[in-house]
Amino acid sequence: GIVGVFGYGGGIIGRYCDQPQSFPGVAHFHTVRVNQPSSKYYTADFLSKLCDIWERHGSGLTNMHGSTGDIVFLGTNTDRLEPLFFDLTHELNQDLGGSGSNLRTPECCLGMSRCQFACFDTQECCHNMTNEYQDELHRPAFPYKFKFKFDGCPNGCVASIARSDMSVIGTWRDDIRIDQAAVKAYVGGELMPNAGAHAGKDWGKFDIQKEVIGLCPTECM
Repeated sequence: GIVGVFGYGGGIIGRYCDQPQSFPGVAHFHTVRVNQPSSKYYTADFLSKLCDIWERHGSGLTNMHGSTGDIVFLGTNTDRLEPLFFDLTHELNQDLGGSGSNLRTPECCLGMSRCQFACFDTQECCHNMTNEYQDELHRPAFPYKFKFKFDGCPNGCVASIARSDMSVIGTWRDDIRIDQAAVKAYVGGELMPNAGAHAGKDWGKFDIQKEVIGLCPTECM
């Protein structure tokens, strides 16, 4: 809240040097958080324009990405904050992320866009929640930070339990399904275990009872 853009209380982290007379080049070195797209998908053109804007208004140093998920711009002075914000919003249609005692920028895994394990659309959920809570992102009203993270399945690729306050994790809501024909082909050697990745050595006869069923932690099989 020491420094920021007009109307926003978050997104800018004020950084000042204790000895500006000795180091005038970093008398100000503010950090700017930029709201990343869901699942962090970028085009080369977008990244190029993003870097051009930061070269124009700041040090050119970036962090892709911060632990919250944001694109992080490292190092600019107070006078460049408003021009930077104008160019971000007008040239790239891109908003600042969260910082301070507010809702931090929601983050999600790849979800249904690329992952066969996703049990819900993490990108849509993250996008909708970001839009719904814009005010809480940009105008800190909490006693402490608060984070949403969306994992498409219990593999937890964004570590939502460890790294957020509200963790959303997709789970399978049905009976466990087993393709019996495929299991028989696997046991019978028609299908190569692990797609043939371990084919360079004789591992002995495959024992499904010992190697699969006996290892099932919930004994559901």
